[in-house]
Amino acid sequence: MDMLHLVVDVVVAVLVLVGVVLVFVTAVAMFRAHDALGRVNVLGPATALGVPCLVVAHWLHGLTVEGFSWWGLARLVITVGALLVVSSVASNTLARATYLSGSPVHSSTHPQDLARRPERGRETGRD
Repeated sequence: MDMLHLVVDVVVAVLVLVGVVLVFVTAVAMFRAHDALGRVNVLGPATALGVPCLVVAHWLHGLTVEGFSWWGLARLVITVGALLVVSSVASNTLARATYLSGSPVHSSTHPQDLARRPERGRETGRD
C-alpha cells in the first residue's frame, strides 16, 4: 500500500503544481493585457484548467486520507462540471458587458467584426 500512496502523492503534487502555475501565469497575463476584453480572455486557462486541477488533486488526496466515497466522487464531478459551465458563461457575459459598456478597446483587438450585422441575404446564404 505504501507504493500506491507514493504514486498518488506524486500525482497530487503534479496536479497542484500545474494548477498553481496556470493560475499564476493567468494572473501575470492579466496585468499585461492591454484592455478589459483581453483580461477577460486571459481568464480561460485558470478557470478551465487550473482550478479543476486543484479540485482533482484535493479529491485524490482525500482518497488516501479518508478512502473512497461515492459522495466525494459526486461532489468532484459536480464541481468540475460547474466550473467548466460557469466559467464559459461568465466569460461570455463579462466580454459582452465590457464591449457594450463602451470600455476602450486596444487597437489590436477587433471585436467590431462580431458587432456588425450581416448584410441582408447573407445570413441565409441567399443573394
